[in-house]
Amino acid sequence: MILARRRQFILASLALLTAAVLAHYLTPHQLMAKTSATLNLDTVIPKQFGRWTLMPELAPVTPAEPEGYVETDTKTNRIYSQEVAHTYADGHGNIVMLVVAYGPAQTFRLKAHRPEMCYTAAGFRVSSKSYSSISLASTLGANARPLNVARLVAEREARLEPISYWMRVGHDITTGIVDRQLIRLKYGLKGLIPDGALMRVSTIGLPREQAFAVQDEFIREFVAAIAPQNRWFFVGT
Repeated sequence: MILARRRQFILASLALLTAAVLAHYLTPHQLMAKTSATLNLDTVIPKQFGRWTLMPELAPVTPAEPEGYVETDTKTNRIYSQEVAHTYADGHGNIVMLVVAYGPAQTFRLKAHRPEMCYTAAGFRVSSKSYSSISLASTLGANARPLNVARLVAEREARLEPISYWMRVGHDITTGIVDRQLIRLKYGLKGLIPDGALMRVSTIGLPREQAFAVQDEFIREFVAAIAPQNRWFFVGT
């Protein structure tokens, strides 16, 4: 009886030790943001490209901090967390709003930029979620992979705002919660904490399908205007 209990104790101790070792090695420890060059979005994102010109007097919808929320003021957040919100016009009456948010990890602030959260918090009704792919072959060459995007429609009173958005997690592009979690798990098994960027494009004053067509052209021209060495930040690798 004593030997049996001692054996059970030893086996239980080994199991706990094994679990502790596995937990240590399977928990991500290294920020990808520290191992790759981080761009200055204010410099990288052009103020004018193609037929689009910046309109600084118009501001896109951006998330407000919830009451009582305080972002951890770590050195990593101060160096790497960035947000850019621009509005562009093409001279033909089309207005497109661009928001790019970056975080060294999946922080609250980055998650808050997801249109489902951001627009709902601003009093919009968000509906009609769908998915699409934008061909980049005409701007980046025949071998360019299409860009997968999520589509939404936000409404508040008389304002109708169709939205296209996508996220880069590490080197991968994602449009949904499930695939984003799977990508994070993929990097986590390598001990890496992936950085993330959310790109959102929206328009007002146009019917849904026409708005998405304008957004697709805007995205193609935007990606083409980014220096080749910096495109990975927006469309992955």
